[in-house]
Amino acid sequence: MKQEFMRRALEIAFASVEANKGGPFGAVVVKNNVIVGEGTNVVTSTKDPSAHAEISAIRDACKNLNDYQLTDCEIYTSCEPCPMCLGAIYWARPKVVYYYNTREEAAKIGFDDQYIYDQIALDIDSRNLDMRKIDVNSEKQPFELWDTKIDKIEY
Repeated sequence: MKQEFMRRALEIAFASVEANKGGPFGAVVVKNNVIVGEGTNVVTSTKDPSAHAEISAIRDACKNLNDYQLTDCEIYTSCEPCPMCLGAIYWARPKVVYYYNTREEAAKIGFDDQYIYDQIALDIDSRNLDMRKIDVNSEKQPFELWDTKIDKIEY
């Protein structure tokens, strides 16, 4: 069964390349041995740098399941997730991720995420991206409101 789901992820990736939608990536989300979400990389066709296969599949699955988490789900992806997708996967909380190609194999064809992995590991002041905290006077503090909100939906 697992190989069938991985084959589907690869079919999606192949179709994306053929259609020139984006990179050679595909992903499916499975719950109880049923595909509940699919996604492909459509970064270049949608002009959206976040439109990776795993993100698209997570969005599709969450919509179809009417939930913001993928509890008891499995993700099958054509490649080891990049740092952005890995973060989204952790937030979605599936029980397992299966991947086909490694990040080293992706790097060999021009999809090298090592720079991002390296930057994330650095202290915020040591990163190449300039990030600065700005303080402003504001009567409303979103974090205080969240902290005291009784009817919030925690995640």
